[in-house]
Amino acid sequence: MTGSEESPSFRLAYVPGVTPAKWVRIWNERLPDVPLHLVAVSAAEVPEVLRGGGADAGLVRLPVDRTVFSAIPLYTETTVVVVPKDHVVAAVEEVTADDLAEDIVLHPLDDVIRWERLPGRPAIERPATTADAIELVAAGVGLLVVPQSLARLHHRRDLTYRPVTDAPQSSVALSWPEDATTDLVEDFIGIVRGRTVNSTRGRTPPPAQQKRKPAAGKAGAGKAAGKPGSGKAAAGKNPRGRAAAPKAGKRGKPRRRS
Repeated sequence: MTGSEESPSFRLAYVPGVTPAKWVRIWNERLPDVPLHLVAVSAAEVPEVLRGGGADAGLVRLPVDRTVFSAIPLYTETTVVVVPKDHVVAAVEEVTADDLAEDIVLHPLDDVIRWERLPGRPAIERPATTADAIELVAAGVGLLVVPQSLARLHHRRDLTYRPVTDAPQSSVALSWPEDATTDLVEDFIGIVRGRTVNSTRGRTPPPAQQKRKPAAGKAGAGKAAGKPGSGKAAAGKNPRGRAAAPKAGKRGKPRRRS
């Protein structure tokens, strides 16, 4: 047996903005003997990491190449525009893409939103990363449209954000190479889908986690068949076995003689 077989582990890649903490906690409770290692990667790099075996599965942004990867969509994010707190957009609850037509809207090279038509006016140069674009927004250079989780990830006290109601949205999914659907991948699929330990598809739970079934016919047998001697009360005896006293007949009030 090799060392890897004796000490299995699970590697989970995740892209910026995705928070895997809830699923990691459940994994640690359910599979305490199998360490889960988190691998932080960019959205552009995650397909190569999964394809090259750098992770067993990943929390990624759709779309993925479905000829290579399986994917289970998990949720779709609200798209927001990040603005300085003194910007006019900060005074409203939500905006449309047309509301940004007069503003410079930054479009970083690692943008994860798939635009058909970019909102606003383009900047002279594209920032290399979303983090760089956030710095430019704080400097008053332009605005930035991103999934809400990225706005939270790069939160600054001098910036705020508002939903863009008609912008494309980004969906997050669990993905893995289709030809590498291992038992541990199935375990993680069960976790993100909310399956219980005993309902995890394709896996037999450990003996300590299996529920014992009651022996057939044992439960409720006394009630169904009755105990010997039952029915005595119906034969005129009380529960202590004594004969029940006969009911006295109804007596009328004696008539007074005149």
